[in-house]
Amino acid sequence: MQYEMYQEMMDQPISLRRTIEAEKKHIEEISEEFSNLDKIFLIGCGSSISTCYTIRDAVKSLSSIDIDVQTGYEFVEHQYLGSDLNMGMIVTSQSGETSDTLEALRKAKEYGIKTVSITNMADSSMAKEADEVIVTLCEEEKAILGTKTYVTQLFSLYAIFFNMIKTEKSEKILNQLYAVPDLIEKLLKTTEEDCKHLAEVNKDVDLFYCMGGGINFGLAYKLAMTMFMEGSIKHACPVYSGEFRHGLIERVEEGVTVVFLKSGEEYDKVTLRALKFCEELGVNNIIFDLKDYADIDSLLTPFALIVPLEWFIYHLSIYNGEDPGSTRHIGKVRY
Repeated sequence: MQYEMYQEMMDQPISLRRTIEAEKKHIEEISEEFSNLDKIFLIGCGSSISTCYTIRDAVKSLSSIDIDVQTGYEFVEHQYLGSDLNMGMIVTSQSGETSDTLEALRKAKEYGIKTVSITNMADSSMAKEADEVIVTLCEEEKAILGTKTYVTQLFSLYAIFFNMIKTEKSEKILNQLYAVPDLIEKLLKTTEEDCKHLAEVNKDVDLFYCMGGGINFGLAYKLAMTMFMEGSIKHACPVYSGEFRHGLIERVEEGVTVVFLKSGEEYDKVTLRALKFCEELGVNNIIFDLKDYADIDSLLTPFALIVPLEWFIYHLSIYNGEDPGSTRHIGKVRY
């Protein structure tokens, strides 16, 4: 039996290609306009805020662009906005109706802040109310954990910001970015069986710690919050690698499971220290390493790791009798 998540995963390459074809020029125009701003707010929740964390951490290693990532609630309730503003906001939402993100957009507009929405729904409130809209052409997405909307949102953010940076390194990354649809198409075909086996081996694990540093923290956040907890109904906790020595270091022992996200030896020094510590204690380490999947710049790691992670979660859910992507409360209970 194939669940809805399966087809939505398989739709990722075509969704990216459609979005690139339709929005590439528009994204470059937005990038040019936003390059003149002093500060850019990125607003989202769930999978959407994970894309914001990822692009913030990718950009800060190459540029001094001031990016502030917040949930909608934090921006609305706690963000001071002065009068002389040279700021912009990008809101990210699959539905374009996420209530707290929409409130943040409206607050920004009250202060004359330039706004862009990235959404999958062209007729949504965010699409209509933002100054500019990038529509991710994924068609309907039903699985709650976000697959094709995740990769198209992340692509859009990378394209906006790496077009701003204007260096040899950013040009190289942009060239590789536009080849991501082909990479994802390949990984969908080549990584399922290994990840299915990995899921079978770990089907009885109750708690997964998800660890990543730099650009991998955003993906670790998504993995824990929307993939393990919402998708496969497993307890999970995202951990920034640099904070392993606080809290988790006291909890790891034989029988504990930690998922490590790696980009490369030079990029992951702090992650590798945590991994070595866990290996010495006999921890159940699950490692997703960029070098096993693609030969691309480390700053594009999430685009390579997301597919094997999706296969892992998809089959883990099925081994535990769950429909990956179904919900018990989200969308049914007003929160």
